Amino acid sequence: MFERIFKLSEHGTNVSTEVRAGFTTFLAMMYIVPVNASIMSLTGMPFDALITATAVVTIISTILNGFWSNTPVAMSVGMGLNAYFTFGLVKGMHLPWQTALGIVMISGLIFLALSLTRFRAWVFESVPIDLRRAISAGIGAFIAFIGLKGMGVIVSNPATFVTLGNLHNPEVLLGVEGFILAALFYSYRIKGAFILSIALTSITAWVFGLGKLPEGIISMPASIAPIAFKFDIWDALKLSLVPVIVTFLVTDLFDTIGTLAGIGMRAGLFKDPKELEKTLQADAAATVIGASLGTSTTTSFIESAAGVEEGGRTGLTAVVTGLLFITTLFFLPIYKAIPDNAIYPILVMVGVLMFGELRDVDFSDITTSVSVFLTVILMPLTYSITLGLSAGFVVYFILALLRGEKEKITFGTASIALIGLLMFIVH
Repeated sequence: MFERIFKLSEHGTNVSTEVRAGFTTFLAMMYIVPVNASIMSLTGMPFDALITATAVVTIISTILNGFWSNTPVAMSVGMGLNAYFTFGLVKGMHLPWQTALGIVMISGLIFLALSLTRFRAWVFESVPIDLRRAISAGIGAFIAFIGLKGMGVIVSNPATFVTLGNLHNPEVLLGVEGFILAALFYSYRIKGAFILSIALTSITAWVFGLGKLPEGIISMPASIAPIAFKFDIWDALKLSLVPVIVTFLVTDLFDTIGTLAGIGMRAGLFKDPKELEKTLQADAAATVIGASLGTSTTTSFIESAAGVEEGGRTGLTAVVTGLLFITTLFFLPIYKAIPDNAIYPILVMVGVLMFGELRDVDFSDITTSVSVFLTVILMPLTYSITLGLSAGFVVYFILALLRGEKEKITFGTASIALIGLLMFIVH
C-alpha cells in the first residue's frame, strides 16, 4: 500500500527508512508546540487552547502535504511571524488578536489563490536574492532581540534605551543556561536539540525552585473553541493594514521557497516542478487552516532537513511526523510547567540560525549593502518586520534609480517599494 501511494522504490527508499526519518523530523521540531503557545499567549489568547491548536495545525498540514505533494516536508506555525503577530501587531500596533488572525487569514487566502498561478515564481525571480536573505536575517535579529529581552539579558534604560540585565538574577542565569545548552546540542547535531534544552533547563528550574513542578504528566487536550474561527477579516480590511498583509504574504513566500530550496538541495528533491508547486499549495492551505484554528502563519519547516538527512524522500516521512505530533496533544500539564526562560533561549538560537543568511550577501555593492543593513537593523530596532522590509526595498529602489542601475529595477522590487512607501505615509 505504501509503495503504491508514495512510490518508495522510485525514490530509492523504504518504509523503515521513512519511519525513522519521520521520527527524526518530529524530534527536531516538536519544540514548536510549547514555544508557539508561549509566544502567542502573550496576546491574551489562552495558552491551553494554543497548545492544542498548534499541535492540530501541525498534524493536519504536515499529513496534508505528505499525501498531496509526496515530499518529506513537515509544516507548522512559523517562527518569526508568530513573534511579529504577538509583539508587532498585537502589542506594537495594539490590534486585537482577532484582527491579527484576520490579517493572517487574508494573506493565506491570497497565497492560496496565487498558488494556482506563476506569481510566486515571478516574485521570487524578480526580487534580488540578497534582499531575500536580508528579510530572513532581519527576522532572525528581531526574534533574537525578543528572546534576549524575555530572558532579562537585555532590559530597558531611559538613557540608552536598552542595556545589560542583572546577571546575578537566578532566572536570567537560567535563560543563559538554556541558550548555551541549545547552542551546544545543536553544534553536536543532537536530534531534538531544542526540546532537550527546554527539558534540561526546566528540570534545573524545578530543582532550584525557579518554577512550579508539573501537576501531572498527561491530560486530555484542551478545547480550541476560545480561539478557533475567531478571525476578524472585516477589521483587517483597512488601508493602513495593507502593508502588514503584504509583509505576511511576502515573508511567507520567501521563507517557504528558501526553506524548500535548502531541503531540496540536500535531498535532490523538486527536480519535478510539480513537487514544488504542490508543496507550495499545501503550505498556502496550511496558513488558511492555521488562521481558522487560531494560530499565526503556518509554513514549511527547515527542521524537515533532519529527516531528509536520515533518508526521508517521500510524503510518508511527513505523514509519520504528523501522526507523531498527535502525542503532543496530551502533555499539557508538562507544557504549562515549562518556565519562560526555558523557552526564550530557543528564540535566540533560532534567530542565530536565521541571521546566518547574511554570510552570502554581496556587501561590495553599495546599493545592496545599504538596503540589506537597513532591513536587518530596523526590524529589531523598530519592533516591526514591516518597517524593516519596507525601508530596505524603498532605499534599494531609490539608490538603484539614482545610480542608474536599471538592471536592478524590476517590477517586483518596484511594487514592494511602492507598497512600503505607502506604509510610511500611512504610518
